[in-house]
Amino acid sequence: MDNRQLFGCLIFATQTEIAFLCISTMSELNYSEKKNQLFLMLGFFFLTNAIVAEFVGAKIFSLEKTLGINPFQFPLFGGKLDGNMTAGVVVWPLVFILTDIINEYYGKKGVQRLSWIAVFCLIYSFIIVRLIMGLEGADFWLNSGSNRGLKDMSIAFNALFGQGLMIIVGSLVAFLIGQITDAFVFEKIKSKTQSNSIWLRATGSTMVSQFIDSYVVLIIAFYFGGNYDLMWVLQVGTFNYCYKILVAVLLLPLLYGIHGIIDNYLGLKKH
Repeated sequence: MDNRQLFGCLIFATQTEIAFLCISTMSELNYSEKKNQLFLMLGFFFLTNAIVAEFVGAKIFSLEKTLGINPFQFPLFGGKLDGNMTAGVVVWPLVFILTDIINEYYGKKGVQRLSWIAVFCLIYSFIIVRLIMGLEGADFWLNSGSNRGLKDMSIAFNALFGQGLMIIVGSLVAFLIGQITDAFVFEKIKSKTQSNSIWLRATGSTMVSQFIDSYVVLIIAFYFGGNYDLMWVLQVGTFNYCYKILVAVLLLPLLYGIHGIIDNYLGLKKH
């Protein structure tokens, strides 16, 4: 496991510890109250990860440079595949795992409800950021980054948070399609496997939905919106997808652990 994958797993592990602590404080509630409280808690982590992933997703980072290794240069689509990924891949696998957990206990409708709430929250967040970008910075603040090579903090702020319209549109479209697809595939697999094979429905739904998510956002945001070369878009999308699937597989033990704790908390039989 490389440092980036380990970092993603640590994020999820930290959030899992917080979730377990929250669950322990709700042990005296009845079943209906427990399930409602659990939905609120899972929804909180789901929305937080979705919003964070959208805002950091505009950054394209080099995995090789981050790890201090030579470029991969794998031949793909007539070119050379480098380890370039959107920073959102650190968080997005967690969103889809949370989607599977919510789908397991609250069904497709629960996932769809949270997905639409997430879209509303994301649109609201982007609008607020745009309004904040229009505020005139105080003189002392504008020059406060000069010792770090930043001549104008307002320009730096707007460059950091001012994602282009096509990136926002691409992110929202990819997120919504990915979530709907994930919930649909998960439900279909669960109808066949019943209470067995958690790994199959979780991994299967993630493989399909992440494939769509990995390419849609890049094609809309960078190919149509940014005039990037299609070859580059496909290469980044492919590497993003492979990374997400690898992380999803690595997080399966945590997924089973969460299922066990939730089953015990709700008084259900273990799968």
